[in-house]
Amino acid sequence: MLKIVSASVLSLAAAASAVAAGGGVPKVAAGQIPEATVKEGTRVLSLDEFEGRAPGTPGEEKTVAYLIEQFTKAGLKPGNNGSWVQEVPLVEITASHFKPLTIAGKGASKDYTFATDWVGVTYREQPRTDLAPSEIVFVGYGINAPEKGWNDYAGIDMHGKTALILINDADYKEEGLEGPFNGRAMTYYGRWTYKFEEAARQGAAAAIIVHDTFPAAYGWGTVESSWTGPQAHAVRKDGGADQTQVNGWVQLPVAREIAQMAGKNLDELIAAAGKPGFTAVPLGLTASTGFDNAIRRFDSKNVVAMLPGKSRPDEYVLHTAHWDHLGRCTPNAAGDDICNGAIDNATGTAALVALGEAHAKAGPADRSLLFVAVTAEESGLLGSEYFADNPTVPLDHIVGGLNMDALSLAGPARDVSVIGGGKSELDDYLKIALADLGRVATPDASPQAGYYYRSDHFSLAKRGVPMFYVKSGQDLVEGGREAGRAFEANYRERAYHMPDDEYDPNWNWGGVVQDLQLFYRLGRTLAEDDKWPNWLPGDEFRRIRDESCKPEGGC
Repeated sequence: MLKIVSASVLSLAAAASAVAAGGGVPKVAAGQIPEATVKEGTRVLSLDEFEGRAPGTPGEEKTVAYLIEQFTKAGLKPGNNGSWVQEVPLVEITASHFKPLTIAGKGASKDYTFATDWVGVTYREQPRTDLAPSEIVFVGYGINAPEKGWNDYAGIDMHGKTALILINDADYKEEGLEGPFNGRAMTYYGRWTYKFEEAARQGAAAAIIVHDTFPAAYGWGTVESSWTGPQAHAVRKDGGADQTQVNGWVQLPVAREIAQMAGKNLDELIAAAGKPGFTAVPLGLTASTGFDNAIRRFDSKNVVAMLPGKSRPDEYVLHTAHWDHLGRCTPNAAGDDICNGAIDNATGTAALVALGEAHAKAGPADRSLLFVAVTAEESGLLGSEYFADNPTVPLDHIVGGLNMDALSLAGPARDVSVIGGGKSELDDYLKIALADLGRVATPDASPQAGYYYRSDHFSLAKRGVPMFYVKSGQDLVEGGREAGRAFEANYRERAYHMPDDEYDPNWNWGGVVQDLQLFYRLGRTLAEDDKWPNWLPGDEFRRIRDESCKPEGGC
């Protein structure tokens, strides 16, 4: 862990170069953060009557109406060519009547129960899914990365077969940040979204990820809640015909039993998969299952608000937060089946309104400030992906931005956790703001979770727009790191993506206000500055930004 701390802090300090050395950044006054706005917004958005804010439901209608009302009260303007909303076309597929997942071969057969042992969905827009007995191939981490000389699919034809895949990257067990896939820090290759995408590109009939709590960064309860019930996807021209028939997960003990049925040891397979030159292993078994699909097409909505700039209104600083959550999900012990999403992400959505209100009270900045509450983050960043692909303002006119997702209610902290630090010149602004506020930066406490690739800023970052993702730290003013870790662990284990993520009137809002003061300062400084921060040389997104910043462009 010491290696991680040292590398992250040094990279953050080293990044403070061009902006800070070039005369610093504009000094801005502290913002008047309306605690009542973020507190009441969180309470309202997580009420049962919003039904967990699932896209395409009455809960969405209530959410969008509430946000428009609150943005108007905050003093902002419609941000999409005179409209408060941007339509986002989606398709919802709700599976039912699940057959068991049947694993057969080598003289044995075993059925696994849906939700308890496995979960699965389809991305294909068809009324029925039937996975005929399909040969299972253990493909390690399911990565095909030519630039790294790594291909877990080398030499295997996956057409019609089922890929059994490990979560995270091949080197996630490393203590430091060295390795073909950045060691402990997850890359996009470690995300479940990538693994399903690559399996489809390889022609697989099904893709099954092995759940393991540490490398996944969440427990099976989170998987079960997230992967049962309605699943929203972006509308595809081919109706999803190029996708696998089934994408799903199995519990780790189930994967061990599958390996044993094949005469293999799962731990030995995992060890082999972490080494360069790994070769996919056909298991001599088949997988089969089936389920019905109810299909509904609908338009969801991003809500877009703006505070126009006074001198350079065609340059923008972006703020994002996702308003959606899971809707109705697996009931808890009390029978409650509403995933209210109070922390995730009623807090960030209410904070978006509060920041807009604080900036409006301060008056227009030189640049315009854009506030976008996006839909369908829980379904795979669909709202931010649509916004980034169909921006309401040109991407090369967006200076940079910040994303807010699941604010901490643990109380004030001495530090902040920097997700994706050392990637861009935005670090310069963060370093100065933290010094002014008497706080410090600490590295991502869970680099194996790949948080930089898991929230809405990623949709903009991968298109070249520099984006902050800063979360409250764990070194609490009251209780230190032990208390901070305990609060986070309790939330992950008992509430994250589950019905118990509910509003608590006894929460300590001091940390939220503290964080919003930082976010206000970061956004305001960018909006008053005349510089265009870029990704650092060698960063994965630098080339994209440089190519987009043509002479006629904003940046």
